[in-house]
Amino acid sequence: NMSPMKLCVPGDRLCSTEDCMPGTGVYLRHGYIYSSLAGYVLRKNEGEELPVISVVRETEAQLLPDVGAIVTCKVTSINPRFAKVHILYVGSTPLKDRFRGTIRKEDVRATEKDRISLGDVQSNYLLTTAENELGVVVAHSEAGAQMVPISWCEMQCPRTHAKEFRKVARVQPEYLQA
Repeated sequence: NMSPMKLCVPGDRLCSTEDCMPGTGVYLRHGYIYSSLAGYVLRKNEGEELPVISVVRETEAQLLPDVGAIVTCKVTSINPRFAKVHILYVGSTPLKDRFRGTIRKEDVRATEKDRISLGDVQSNYLLTTAENELGVVVAHSEAGAQMVPISWCEMQCPRTHAKEFRKVARVQPEYLQA
């Protein structure tokens, strides 16, 4: 749950330790959490009882995933309704913090692209691969080999030649060097 960002300066009292847990860019004194940086106050619910409060510098704040940003994610779990992911890059910039996201089954195809927005379920971003060029960049087959895209909807295992259906990303070459 990402609240709109508030600016602060070093020494600003942000909240009591009863309401928040300290993250980065803050320090504790007498039961309160204070900013140790000039920057933006960030509250993230990580699923713990209390939100984690951090302060990030202005330059880092621009790297937060925003509506319309192209992100690179790693899928962490899948069920029939949605995939859970960790967001690793915004554009081509790696993120230091771990942001979680969800891709719902209905958002994989291009039917409902306009309804995608930032989710707020435990700082979850709601993601879509509905644009033509978005989709799976790297996949591993059952045999453990990195699969090769053979069309926009199929990838093939180089070892067993088994094919699996995936919505394949049309990847810009500069991403592949990373």
